[in-house]
Amino acid sequence: MGKLPPSMRSAKLPLAFLKPHPSPSPSPSPPPPKPYRPSLLKNPLKKKKKHSTQTPSPLASPSPPPIFQSPALSDAVATFDSLSAATAEAGASLDPATLLRSFCDAGASPSDALCLFRHISSHLPPDRPCFHVLLGHSCLQPAVGDNDDHLTPVFNVLDLMSSSGFPPDAASADLAVRALCSAGRLDDACALLRRLSSFSSPAAVPPDVFTYNFLIRRLARSRPISSVYAFIDELRRSSGIRPDLVTYTILIDAVCRGRNLREATRLLGVLADAGFKPDCYLYNTIMKGYCIVDQCGEVMEVYNKMKDEGVEPDLVTYNSLIYGLSKAGMVDQAKRFLNVMANTGHFPDTVTYTSLMNGMCRKGDALGALRLLGEMEEKGCSPNECTYNTLLMGLCKAKCLEKGMELYGVMKAGGMKLENAAYATFVRALCRANKIAEAYEVFGYALESKSLTDVSAYMALESSLKFLKKAKA
Repeated sequence: MGKLPPSMRSAKLPLAFLKPHPSPSPSPSPPPPKPYRPSLLKNPLKKKKKHSTQTPSPLASPSPPPIFQSPALSDAVATFDSLSAATAEAGASLDPATLLRSFCDAGASPSDALCLFRHISSHLPPDRPCFHVLLGHSCLQPAVGDNDDHLTPVFNVLDLMSSSGFPPDAASADLAVRALCSAGRLDDACALLRRLSSFSSPAAVPPDVFTYNFLIRRLARSRPISSVYAFIDELRRSSGIRPDLVTYTILIDAVCRGRNLREATRLLGVLADAGFKPDCYLYNTIMKGYCIVDQCGEVMEVYNKMKDEGVEPDLVTYNSLIYGLSKAGMVDQAKRFLNVMANTGHFPDTVTYTSLMNGMCRKGDALGALRLLGEMEEKGCSPNECTYNTLLMGLCKAKCLEKGMELYGVMKAGGMKLENAAYATFVRALCRANKIAEAYEVFGYALESKSLTDVSAYMALESSLKFLKKAKA
């Protein structure tokens, strides 16, 4: 019940509105029997089937086999010569980038890929995509040798680009940095960016703010914030690259995740001194930080400051605000923002309603939360598994076990999974009510639906049974 809703995470902004699904068109065949619908809900959630965006055709031809089957250079040269002769007779042409990519995908080493490239270049004129294939492949390979030699294959490709009339540009640097990060070579990515953006480097590439912020984000997620500050200062001195609003937002998000709101406040001052004005996304990040450290009542102050500075809230802002207020026990105040949202064109979604239900259950008003579920469905907003698990746990804690069992029946009919906390609370409530058979049935469903691991499900059941045995003793 205390999880941050997905829309409060800074990775996705904003969330798309959830719309009601249209009713399926009638079919001439007899309709299937209707599932069990208890009186608890009007429209219980049905299990959704994933539909492919493309309808497979029985006549569709299988994908063609790769051009190169072996990473051996001699085999690749022979294959290319054969293809080149065949296409010349047919008056067709070969794409050198496609050939290189196929050879790299076959497992070729960077040195062999470079040799094949030179052989292909003697027959076909190379282009920038060819060099980018080589560059990406040299970055994706595991680092070998001393630290100073890790980037040698990368710079071999960059030097070849310059000597061939295709000097590396911002796209080349971005491709190399992202490929190194994908291969887990974060230190090498930092070293590459240092050398490429240094004023004293003969192969300097114009710095790209997108590449810079991408690397800062990767560092902030895996390294101490002090090392990220050091890297930023180093690039500022050596390359003149300065943090922008996105950079500061990444840093503030990182310290908020580390529960260091004092440092987040300091960064806000640094941001203002640098001449930047916080935007909606940054305010949302700060709201999320307050929720992480359980200072949920502070989100209202952030919202008021946001409005005072003329920054318009978005859906994520309202969801963060309602989540924080609900968690802080200010459910009535949170409910008033439903109308505020509607008046500003941001209609409540699943996260909004689930946050409110969470707060109502925390205050013991589980039946009110259940009524809110009906209102949610009437407005065309579909609940999800988190919504039902929140309600199930709230009903059990409020000693409304019969309603909880009805809700569990809806979840089971819809094929929904049980979250760990909701499962443990439900099983405990069943055992305390001496409904042992029902508890074992829930245990079986948890295993069947793969909601929990076998160990977790068994431990929760065993703990509840031990408590019951001790209470009877």
